[in-house]
Amino acid sequence: MKNIIAILDNGAGSIKTGAVTPSSPQHEPARLVPNAIIRSKGDKTTYFGHEIARCKDYSSLHYRLPFEKGYVVDWDAEKAIWDGVFSEQVLGVNTTESSLVLTEPYFNLPNIQDVYDQFVFEEYEFLSYHRCTPASLISHGKLLEAHGLPPPECMLIVDSGFSFTHVVPILNGSIVWSAVRRLDVGGKLLTNHLKELISFRQWNMMDETYIMNDVKEACCYVSTDLKKDMETVRYGSKSGAMNPIVQRYVLPDMSTNRKGRILRPEDMVLDSEQVLVMGNERFSVPEILFRPDDIGLNQSGLASTIAISISCLPEDLQPMFWENIGLIGGNTKFPGFQERLLSELQSLAPMNSEVVLYKSDDPITEAYKSAEIFAAKPDFPSHCVTRSEYLESGSNASRRKFRDWKVQAEKAHVNHAVERTRDEHSRSQPIIRPRGRPRGSTSRGQGR
Repeated sequence: MKNIIAILDNGAGSIKTGAVTPSSPQHEPARLVPNAIIRSKGDKTTYFGHEIARCKDYSSLHYRLPFEKGYVVDWDAEKAIWDGVFSEQVLGVNTTESSLVLTEPYFNLPNIQDVYDQFVFEEYEFLSYHRCTPASLISHGKLLEAHGLPPPECMLIVDSGFSFTHVVPILNGSIVWSAVRRLDVGGKLLTNHLKELISFRQWNMMDETYIMNDVKEACCYVSTDLKKDMETVRYGSKSGAMNPIVQRYVLPDMSTNRKGRILRPEDMVLDSEQVLVMGNERFSVPEILFRPDDIGLNQSGLASTIAISISCLPEDLQPMFWENIGLIGGNTKFPGFQERLLSELQSLAPMNSEVVLYKSDDPITEAYKSAEIFAAKPDFPSHCVTRSEYLESGSNASRRKFRDWKVQAEKAHVNHAVERTRDEHSRSQPIIRPRGRPRGSTSRGQGR
């Protein structure tokens, strides 16, 4: 395949995009484009996706999001953003001579999938494209690789993104849809919750989504000892002593083009600067991932959701899923996230199972990097629907090719994969566990 392959990891919060060729030995880093049309109240200008870099005033930004509750609902906005992505300002690809790798939401609705097909082949006229979920790409990547061991056949991907957090088991490269579980907590909910806390306790920040998202990313962390941290914050506020948890965040000053920042102990505060005091908000906001009932969500926390998902899998394969848990998505970047999740999972896992977590250096772009590897494989064209196939059969061509979309079609394939894996383990020659990491190994992950 000589044509350029465009990659569009089309997240609800941001698009991770790039263009590669199968013959190219090196790839450029993914470009992050906000998946939104943004109106600035300060300079009264509208910015489409990648144009946000031109914005000079980030106060009171109004967002028009194509995604709502995890699904594309505003195709006019999405097309305007994609037009910018494919233009010379970002990718600079001729869509009529290129192929596309496109990610879609988990459990995407068939009617929405049909619109994806229409946009790809009728609006942009791509030569071919492959559509899949972000987690299904991870099996092609290097997140769970280890030296001297084959890629795992059993893995469990925790994808904590903008709208939701999904727990996705993958067996032999295919998602086991019957065991996928969703937690209705994502980055958008965490940012909104932080806005409400700060607006109630300090400054009215309900219209400052961009600024509060920056505050969340700069200050928040996952507590590994919630009771101790709560006592530390409470004791410090009463005694007036220097508190190791409390941070002061200086809000950005648009008139002087000064960005927001965390104050160091030795820094002086100017009279013109507005300061947010981040106390227990630093850890109480990410805590919702592990305790959704704190805000009234009648759902299990992330660790329990993972345990429930694994319990729905074949019993003899469950230990291998415990040993191969990959973390992707922006929320996994919180400091302390991996340590807290590992601690809770160890108390839930069976005694004969080892818990090993793998976290990417950049979990936001991990699916994109896996898509690069997938697109460079010689058999990539066989996984795509071509424009001629679409013109002949319409969206039925996609339904036949992309089997992940339908639970009933996937069950037969999973049952076959399970039986094949069991047969391999029952052979008389030395067994290679489908990774099955050696006991006590903690390379690139953390285990017990």
